Amino acid sequence: MNDWVKATVVGRHQWAEGLFSLQFEAPIADYVAGQYIKVALDIEGERVGRPYSLVNAPQDRPLEIYFNEVPSGPLTPPLSALNPGDSVWLTATANGIFTLETVEPAKTLWMLATGTGLGVYLSILRTRDPWEKFERVVLVHGVRQSSDLAYGETLDVIGERYEGRFTVVPVVSRETHGSALGGRITERLEDGSLEERIGERIDPTLSHVMLCGNSAMIKDAKEILEARGLARHRRHAPGQYTTEQYH
Repeated sequence: MNDWVKATVVGRHQWAEGLFSLQFEAPIADYVAGQYIKVALDIEGERVGRPYSLVNAPQDRPLEIYFNEVPSGPLTPPLSALNPGDSVWLTATANGIFTLETVEPAKTLWMLATGTGLGVYLSILRTRDPWEKFERVVLVHGVRQSSDLAYGETLDVIGERYEGRFTVVPVVSRETHGSALGGRITERLEDGSLEERIGERIDPTLSHVMLCGNSAMIKDAKEILEARGLARHRRHAPGQYTTEQYH
């Protein structure tokens, strides 16, 4: 049974059509960057909740989630319509294993995200863990339209703080945009253009890869990585790629 606490909305931002972030004040327990909470509303007498990764670093407040509105869904349309001062329910304790706690140090950490999968990486990047365990961090963000490339200022700040160690690669599938790679992340993995951009190959002896986003990307990326000799990371069996699907 979920242990719910009441939260107050203190911020709302619309990044693009159907793309939102919400900020909350709520008394939740300490958590580890990469974990998620459930967010819920009472709708027609039923508490409807879904899991969302936290965007803010554990030491920072307010709490923040990043999500896309699903017009036919029961939760996201009323969720995206909330404004500061409105109330929601949050689970009091965060959960999940999509963290760096048990990951072995390596040369390069690759963070592959599609859509709102970006959010969880923002939390991790604002902690010390990736910078103490890895020499270099590469964030790859796949979207359909360039307007969906959110949190640019946040990424710029991280890049300035860790100059020379942090690279962001946008991948835009439905239009040409600046220096972004085209197509899908998995296509750019298969043809080598992603690694060519970075000047480094994803290798089980040098790399750890994190996967977050739509299930098709995760499925295809796992197959590509395993064909290269990378194994899934588990707490009691260290591997070279990490994924978590909680939807």
